[in-house]
Amino acid sequence: MTLLYEGSRRRFRHFPRVARYDDVFGMQVFGLTGWSGSGKTTLVAKLLPALIARGLQVSTLKHAHKGFDIDHPGKDSHTHRMAGATEVLVSSPRRWALVRELRDEPEPTLEDLLGKLSPVDLVLVEGFKRDRHPKLEVWRREVGKPLIAVGDPTIVAVASDGPVPECPVPVLDLNDAEAIAALVMERAVPIRRQDVRAAE
Repeated sequence: MTLLYEGSRRRFRHFPRVARYDDVFGMQVFGLTGWSGSGKTTLVAKLLPALIARGLQVSTLKHAHKGFDIDHPGKDSHTHRMAGATEVLVSSPRRWALVRELRDEPEPTLEDLLGKLSPVDLVLVEGFKRDRHPKLEVWRREVGKPLIAVGDPTIVAVASDGPVPECPVPVLDLNDAEAIAALVMERAVPIRRQDVRAAE
């Protein structure tokens, strides 16, 4: 494990490759947070193979601050949705997707969304920084934003491409996916016991 910050050097616990998280702990959740442009999605793409190589089934849940579309004008599913369908389910031999229009409904909470996922060993949550699950902050000096970890006790470590001055938690090398995967496995919490509702 590569630590850039000479702070707490916790010993990570490693689980056998053959053991599934849900056999022992139930479905687990761990988050990644950070300012836009810090590299959260890039890190998730590196973390997934490292975690899957340990024998885990992993799903991801990402928060989008702006509206988004997964279909486009001219597609049948888009036509159905624009015509007023509340939900549109599209299926093929390789994948299926369900799109729900919220219209005047409030945005679902993280707890609501986690409940919609099929059971897996681990869910990586990107965004949802106000929720209470444990998180890794991705921080780059060049983004020019302050360190979130200073005022957020749910952040258990920071991943960066250089030193992070006055960081209150361990700092890991952003390019060391194996060390970050070990941290995720150590600090992920069971969804069934975790209060994932946003703090008031």
